[in-house]
Amino acid sequence: MLLTQKPVEVVVGAERMDQYLFRLTGKRVGVVTNQTGRVGQAHLVDTLLASGVQVVKVFAPEHGFRGEADAGEHVKDGKDARTGLPLVSLYGANKKPRPEQLKDVEVLVFDIQDVGVRFYTYISTLHYVMEAAAENGKAVVVLDRPNPNGFYVDGPVLDTAYTSFVGMHPVPLVHGMTVGEYARMINGEGWLKGGRTCDLFVVPCTGYDHEVMYALPVRPSPNLPNMSAVYLYPSLGLFEGTIVSVGRGTDQPFQCIGYPGNPVGQFRFTPRSVPGAKEPPHRDIECTGIDLQAFGTVQSRMERKVSLHWLIGLYREAPDKAGFFLANRFIDKLAGGPDLRERIVRGEDEDTIRASWQPSLNAFKKVRAKYLLYDDVHR
Repeated sequence: MLLTQKPVEVVVGAERMDQYLFRLTGKRVGVVTNQTGRVGQAHLVDTLLASGVQVVKVFAPEHGFRGEADAGEHVKDGKDARTGLPLVSLYGANKKPRPEQLKDVEVLVFDIQDVGVRFYTYISTLHYVMEAAAENGKAVVVLDRPNPNGFYVDGPVLDTAYTSFVGMHPVPLVHGMTVGEYARMINGEGWLKGGRTCDLFVVPCTGYDHEVMYALPVRPSPNLPNMSAVYLYPSLGLFEGTIVSVGRGTDQPFQCIGYPGNPVGQFRFTPRSVPGAKEPPHRDIECTGIDLQAFGTVQSRMERKVSLHWLIGLYREAPDKAGFFLANRFIDKLAGGPDLRERIVRGEDEDTIRASWQPSLNAFKKVRAKYLLYDDVHR
């Protein structure tokens, strides 16, 4: 089924200031955000300050407040040069706000553009922010934004024995929820430590439902520069647990796949050290593989699924199958357990693997339906 761009104007939660400004007035506010937290052309933090809100500090997720750090890079605390506000990194050793970091905060505002994939770490940051708020008696206001991959639900559901920062909850690889809906589910399913719930208020978008094809106005992280990459990310992200490069360090990250000596495909690319990918896999070595840029732009939206045929195909044709999946088994964290890797190694085809997901996917969709804020075909 081809999704069409609906002729509606989406108004994101941050732009609906009449719905939440009164909750911040007279309060000491901490803002959890990055470069995607925009109100029109201005940053949310600047907008709040201009509106008289007492913002006392900014908490930044992976990639930092301005969104310039590499994936997995340690982001240091500091001060924002533009506002002078203290910056607290929620990545690295300090993924959860500590009590002393929340002492001078009464309300936490969360506004980060997500892409709807379990291993994209902004929803893990959301979890820890909500958990810290619940433990320290702080309120959380989530300013919702559309999920650009919110038009389908697919992939293996995480086995909680494999919980990590790239997968904290028993949800599918593509969960089909906005951050606001996801926050409601974290609270409602008792996923915070000790089964606590936080004082949560979500400001929904208007003009959005789960059929709207929403083009992101700001890149959500350095290696998702366009919508082709965003649509391909659920499928290509799994390759980060293998020897295969997904194009980090090139001009089309998450829009190509390959590695040195790969017998599949004719496309050639050479990863370089660039901002946002300082040490990409196979740096300065030519890779052979497949250019998926056009596929991501058009076909990914039509298929509404996590595509496994590239992962299965490259594994089957790999000269060194034993070394295809990295020895650290990061693939198991990304996939939410060892099942996907083990099935691929056993030689199962895509249809068989996808069929194995269906019982847990159907169960998840019933849970998901309780927390949706927007119309949805999977409700």
